Amino acid sequence: MNNDTCGPSDEQIVRQIVSGDVNAFEQLLKRYQNHILRIVKKHLPREHVLDTAQDVFVRMFQSLPTFKGESNFGQWLSTIAVRTCYDFWRKHSKSREFPVSHFTEQHQVWLEEALFENSSQSFDGNACQKEAQEVLDWALDRLSAEDRMVLELVYLEGHSVKEAARLLGWSAANVKVRSFRSRKKLYNLLSKQLKGRRRRR
Repeated sequence: MNNDTCGPSDEQIVRQIVSGDVNAFEQLLKRYQNHILRIVKKHLPREHVLDTAQDVFVRMFQSLPTFKGESNFGQWLSTIAVRTCYDFWRKHSKSREFPVSHFTEQHQVWLEEALFENSSQSFDGNACQKEAQEVLDWALDRLSAEDRMVLELVYLEGHSVKEAARLLGWSAANVKVRSFRSRKKLYNLLSKQLKGRRRRR
């Protein structure tokens, strides 16, 4: 996310706000609202996106005195957005409107391809398919907030271990271990679901 070259830099606006010019905050809102919405939409159900984006901006405003300009402001704000999404999942129970009983033959086809072809593309690249997204959403909702966020960042969004660690505020070693274990949990959960469907056929 680049600064608006036709106006003051992000750092200049932050200094104005911290110095007492709270009206300058509107410039940051306009500059970064779409950026934040894109991040939140990747991690939360649609009905929670706007409220959570508002939470991001509240946290952003409260945290401005801690921004020292040592990193890109957009990256700094992305970290706040990701951690707000992480906190959302820590607070909310694992519930999804899409019940497992609604899995169709198309869902089963994707499950078989993802699990038994052992294709990383099935997990990572094919998430745009409707069936794949629905199955993944169902499974992710049955994992912990930590497992969910690391899977989304590393495997579904393609962030490096180092980048995911920065966004989550974890050590790179923790992300590496957690991502391996989380992927295994996801695999086991989906495998169990597929075996259950086969028994019921």
